[in-house]
Amino acid sequence: MKCMLQTGQLIAQHVECADTFLSRLQGLMFRRRLPPQTALLLDPCPQIHTCFMRFAIDVIFLDKENHVIAVLENLKPWRMSKFYARARRTLELPGGSLQRRVRIGDQLIFK
Repeated sequence: MKCMLQTGQLIAQHVECADTFLSRLQGLMFRRRLPPQTALLLDPCPQIHTCFMRFAIDVIFLDKENHVIAVLENLKPWRMSKFYARARRTLELPGGSLQRRVRIGDQLIFK
């Protein structure tokens, strides 16, 4: 699956889904890296942490219609995000992927 902004700009060429308790629990922990143009979609997920991770990530919190409600760039290992009550899902990408291209209110499209 791909992820794009509503404008058609590509965010991630390959999106992995973590939609079970165990897949969300594991997330990106213990991986050595997340390849460029790859993302992990956690659903449901209103808060994340980067404990046991080896690299920084960019994070997009989405509501139920995939509108962006928060963006965190270069979240380093051993950090925790705040809890976003309106967040339905979270997209995690390699740190430095977003470069301020995604803003609150944008809508993401998954194909």
